[in-house]
Amino acid sequence: MPNEKEKPSGEKADSEAKEVEQRSSPGGHIVYRAVKKEGEDELERSNAALAWSGLAAGLSMGFSLLSEGLLRSHLPDTPWRPLVAKFGYCIGFLVVVLGRQQLFTENTLTVILPLLRKKDLRTFGNVVRLWAIVLASNLVGALIVAWVMGNTSVVAPNVHQAMKELGLASMNHGFGTLLLRGIFAGWLIALMVWLLPFAETARVAVIIIITYIVGIGEFSHSVAGSVDAFYLVMTGVKTFAQYFAYIGPILLGNIIGGSSIVAAIAHAEYISSGAGEGA
Repeated sequence: MPNEKEKPSGEKADSEAKEVEQRSSPGGHIVYRAVKKEGEDELERSNAALAWSGLAAGLSMGFSLLSEGLLRSHLPDTPWRPLVAKFGYCIGFLVVVLGRQQLFTENTLTVILPLLRKKDLRTFGNVVRLWAIVLASNLVGALIVAWVMGNTSVVAPNVHQAMKELGLASMNHGFGTLLLRGIFAGWLIALMVWLLPFAETARVAVIIIITYIVGIGEFSHSVAGSVDAFYLVMTGVKTFAQYFAYIGPILLGNIIGGSSIVAAIAHAEYISSGAGEGA
């Protein structure tokens, strides 16, 4: 007599198929749709919401310079010091990403996917609006936090010296080097955004690993780099003219790395797979 507890073969097969599906990694088209949906939601946000969130992100990115400066100032001057100190660079990104704050380099991927899909003037205008507001508010936040760190006694003199050294090191490059390093930074941050929707419990690890590579590789990030440069401007070491000469190639590189490389390749793969039909 058959065991009543045994499931019919068809039901058992369906159950096994569901378990296999649950344990399988999501396909590229699923990740694409998740990131595109996030971009569409961001494009619908009001100017005020974008500005306040962008300001918060700019302020939060100050913790990257501060944390790295703190670690650097307490470590011996050895060849391995940057390997440890660069973990401080990750802190600002952790706060921004986990806090769902608006960071310009994240939006070089998310909002470009809806634009590549729709290709209309309304979406293009919305992308320009979001980029302009988020970038401006990021830089205002970076300027404020740099002024506070540079003109108050919030940190000790040895930390000030460490942050000055970090800022000088980041600005000590020509246009071509900053552009190339900006491309790699934009590429890596966009890849981080691509990985996060299904990272689940590994979100913190993904953020730390990717941003640590950006930091240890000395790849140029427009907002984190602005905090470094603004700190030097606020303490009289550099001028605003030198800042603009520094940030221009980085911004261009971040946009190329995030939009032209990652977003375009991801979109092309999605469409060529046939998954984009009717999406």
